[in-house]
Amino acid sequence: MNFETIFFDLDGTLYDNHSGLWEVIRQRMSLYMNERLGLSWDIIPELRRHYFETYGTTLRGLQLHYQVDADDYLRFVHDIPLQEYIHPDPELREMILTLPHRRFIFTNADYQHANRVLHAINLEGCFDGIIDVRAINFHCKPELEAYQLALQKAGVEDPQRVVYLDDSLSNLAPATQLGMFTILIGDHAPDPAAKLIVPKLKELRQQLPELWINHRSPFPKHE
Repeated sequence: MNFETIFFDLDGTLYDNHSGLWEVIRQRMSLYMNERLGLSWDIIPELRRHYFETYGTTLRGLQLHYQVDADDYLRFVHDIPLQEYIHPDPELREMILTLPHRRFIFTNADYQHANRVLHAINLEGCFDGIIDVRAINFHCKPELEAYQLALQKAGVEDPQRVVYLDDSLSNLAPATQLGMFTILIGDHAPDPAAKLIVPKLKELRQQLPELWINHRSPFPKHE
């Protein structure tokens, strides 16, 4: 397995998807749509679902249909005390730091939210960069262009030498299409979009020890 680069999804992948944080974020999305846009509570759940399935994120749909200011939306939605929901895991930090590859966060969220999450779970300094929604011009997973732009940002020439981890099957499908080695995080049934299923991210070393051996990379290691 001569991989060079690993892409990690952020929310629901680097921390437990059952932490309750995403439910609070969804509530903040709905509140924004009601308070800022004046939309009825009756239509908000279906509209959010439609935007998510059509565009990858609620924000993308609101930008296209309501010309929503992304900065205002992201500040409002992510105004959450993260430490009440997610916490550090020393085993996870140690596992990520021992991976002999370049490592990037690849997220539909923004850079500020990603940094706050990494701080809350003590994973700061574990990654070579954060490829956020702004870095890919507000394209969103699972849009194929989002992955192509992320590969460019990371300086990846061959997608087949990339490992991509995500808790969403729909997000894994385009990565599989591009040739990445896809890993689904969480308790899921087998699916063609995922080459491997790992219930919890910190179990990756037990499930795929080959990532720590037979590694060959043209890039310099971290100091």
